[in-house]
Amino acid sequence: MDLIARMNRHFQESAQLKMTLAQVLAAPIAMAAERMVQCLLAEGKILVCGNGGSAADAQHFSAELLNRFEVERPPLAAIALTTDASTLTSIANDYQFDKVFSKQVHALGQRGDILLAISTSGQSPNILEAVRAAHERDMVVVALTGKGGGKLAELLTGDDVHLSVEAQNTARIQEVHILVLHCLCDAIDCILVGADE
Repeated sequence: MDLIARMNRHFQESAQLKMTLAQVLAAPIAMAAERMVQCLLAEGKILVCGNGGSAADAQHFSAELLNRFEVERPPLAAIALTTDASTLTSIANDYQFDKVFSKQVHALGQRGDILLAISTSGQSPNILEAVRAAHERDMVVVALTGKGGGKLAELLTGDDVHLSVEAQNTARIQEVHILVLHCLCDAIDCILVGADE
């Protein structure tokens, strides 16, 4: 087995997918960033959820907003719904795992807030429940998906924004997801405090 060739192939596939999707995703990323800035300027907050690697991405994005990305600015209101082990296990134990995010959205979400829902498949039942809960709370949903968006894409309405990575390989989708999240952070900072070109 030629591991060097294999590693090179991973890099090439990842780079090619990113370049292919740049034109497709640039406009919806800009739209999502504008929605997020409108929310934050109105003293709203961004709730973020995902499972597995997407849970880590939710925490990453929340941390970049709460602390800073690449420029100094005031902290921005974001909550990763994936971080409170007591809440997650309590809901999963007393109800079902499908409710671990939606119950938090019902409790914490307000009209005008945003739910950033991350799912590589668009099929995760607890993410679908969170989106339904967000709509019940009159929140905008930004969906970050892959594989066509699955059932999650079917739930999106009105002002919602769908950032769909059109690929089938989960690793490649997740690699683009982190780039999209960094693009969102950069765009938010650019709108709020300006940025060097």
